[in-house]
Amino acid sequence: MLKLEQLAELLEQNRDAASARVKEFSIGGKRFNFNSRPAIMGVINLSADSWYRESVCLTAEAAIQRGKILAAQGADIVDIGAESTLANAARANDELQKSKLIPVIKKLRAEKILVSVETYSTKVARASLEAGANILNLTGSANSKEIFKMTAAHDAVIIICYVQGKNVRDVGNFDFSADPIETMRDYFSRQIEIAQRNGVEKIFLDPGLGFYYRNLQDSAVRVRHQMNIFLNTFRLRTLGFPICHALPHAFEFFGDEVRCAEPFFAVLATLGKTDLFRTHEVPRIKAVLETMKAF
Repeated sequence: MLKLEQLAELLEQNRDAASARVKEFSIGGKRFNFNSRPAIMGVINLSADSWYRESVCLTAEAAIQRGKILAAQGADIVDIGAESTLANAARANDELQKSKLIPVIKKLRAEKILVSVETYSTKVARASLEAGANILNLTGSANSKEIFKMTAAHDAVIIICYVQGKNVRDVGNFDFSADPIETMRDYFSRQIEIAQRNGVEKIFLDPGLGFYYRNLQDSAVRVRHQMNIFLNTFRLRTLGFPICHALPHAFEFFGDEVRCAEPFFAVLATLGKTDLFRTHEVPRIKAVLETMKAF
């Protein structure tokens, strides 16, 4: 059980990191002040394989409508993906992904809604940026240099996801041989250097807690890992860039109340000083953040 004493010990061991500040920047003309106000990213899944049914939109019209609703509910950014990250989900080739993504990106941008696209494909990334996407949610490490260059050329933002493999669909067992935060720090440091060398200055770092590693299928192991990373997030902020977290659902624990899972994890993520919350439950997360800020 998580206890107050554990939180006190974590803070005492990392007190200098707790005061770290991160870079603030504008996205699509909107200023984000991460050090004083965290942001919310709502989710639209264009794949029928995606588990969170409330976020699944199988037509462009449905996705556009959901995007407008998410923005009205308080989402600062809308994240769109056309291939599920589930290990057993069908692969979606580049052309299929582009056919689903492009109409939605264009329409949401016409509505002045900031759009992020989740992908590890170079071709999908390029097409999305050309269609007006503001952010690339990069769920892989292969071809990152090329993707960084095109991101910079469009004055866009990159979310660098931590992934132990070429991409989110190509992971095995998570390596727990060292402190995960320090392992992530090393990975992010290298990727930040490459990104900046190729002209990218607007960066989020995402520990990749929603990725389906084989040895994290046991619910207790997975949730313990997620909770640990959420609470230790402030240690990654010492890299100087805001941290994005995808909030998990922990169905095995929450069962019929699964829609309460993301708000629960949002509390832990807030304590860890998360800067951008990626969620399927925008109104609930907005309420959590406003309540936490009140105290």
